[in-house]
Amino acid sequence: MRKITKQSLAALLLIIASFHLPAAEYLDGIAAVVEDDIILESELAQEVSSVVSKLKANNVQLPPKNVIDKQVLERLIIDTLQTQLAERAGLKVTEEMLDSSLSTIAQQNGMDLASFEQEVKSQGMSYASFKESVRKEIVINQLRSHEIGSRVRVSEQEINHYLETEISSKDQKVKYLVGHILIAVPEAASAATIQAENAEAQSVTEQLRLGEDFQQMAVSVSDGANALQGGLLGWRTLNQLPTLFVDVVKSMSKGDIADPIRSPGGFHILKLMDSTDIESHIVIETQVRHILIKTNELVNDQEAQKRLQAIAGRIIDGDDFSALAKANSDDTGSALNGGELGWVTPGLLVPPFEKAMTELQVNEISAPVQTQFGWHLIQVLERRSKDNKEQQKRNQARDDIRKRKIEEETELWLRRLRDEAYVDVRLEALNE
Repeated sequence: MRKITKQSLAALLLIIASFHLPAAEYLDGIAAVVEDDIILESELAQEVSSVVSKLKANNVQLPPKNVIDKQVLERLIIDTLQTQLAERAGLKVTEEMLDSSLSTIAQQNGMDLASFEQEVKSQGMSYASFKESVRKEIVINQLRSHEIGSRVRVSEQEINHYLETEISSKDQKVKYLVGHILIAVPEAASAATIQAENAEAQSVTEQLRLGEDFQQMAVSVSDGANALQGGLLGWRTLNQLPTLFVDVVKSMSKGDIADPIRSPGGFHILKLMDSTDIESHIVIETQVRHILIKTNELVNDQEAQKRLQAIAGRIIDGDDFSALAKANSDDTGSALNGGELGWVTPGLLVPPFEKAMTELQVNEISAPVQTQFGWHLIQVLERRSKDNKEQQKRNQARDDIRKRKIEEETELWLRRLRDEAYVDVRLEALNE
């Protein structure tokens, strides 16, 4: 599924226009029972209307209605399971965090928050519904960070190997638009099941090579997270693609359909939609340090902010930031280094942290800043302009490897979550 990045937040605005309630009114029923929750037929109808409008806007040929209904319901089921798990884990989104995310979306679209709210309403969607969709996005990504991101580690050896063998400097200058279809295979599947899914993947590949529309096919049959976006993974460099895809994509020409690729999660079918050269450019790196206070049953948001404000006061009075970070920060990794995160490049840190960091002057101390990890006190130590130097390469390599690992782990985690859940689909047409 999706990560809470600037791109994914901005993408929410792009679907505003597609949020239209179905014209028909009917007695509401239950589309599916998901563990101890339900998905109503009206929820499904509204989401289907949204998806259909977006696909039409992107000129994607629509598959039959029951196929779209099934794909959309599956996405709603996955989202519901994640929301339930987040609630059990005690994860929450405060109004301050929500308002910060909404402000980010508005700024990325050249508006202040008030103008953005009016734009949402002018597109026929209630602002409350839009806010709720953003809240849901944030809490799901909090969950993924908690369940997956927290256990993903990148070693110096992996970075060295990546820089030595993975991607050449020439390859790093090319971006690829890749289409992806996943034919999923359950964990511990029987040989017969694997054989059947392989046969389906081969059949889909042949249909695509005979001219079937890739995006329509993705909407119809893909079990991947991007199915309802026509299977498009977006523009990526090779080092931003899953490791399994790299060698295949490098050898493809525009329009090629690759043979199915086997992974623990199933069979992957790729199409190279397009590719383009990209230019290197100067970036501003920031040397930054922070003190993190996590919230829990004993420390709420107000207490976390109060503690950080007290620490900020001590720093202003002359106490050493490094010593206070070692004594107080809940980020155990950086605390050992006095809170230092090293030199970071744009896009490496979560948006609220990066926004606050970017607005600070050198040596300035921020007010408490909230992210999905907790509350931070941030200080910028230095800034510099870099053009693809060694440390930038290592930082970028670390980020790329981490993103790959998270993407690969998330795919498996979501399939496992779905396979182990109690789900009862009540719509007969979708059980066929």
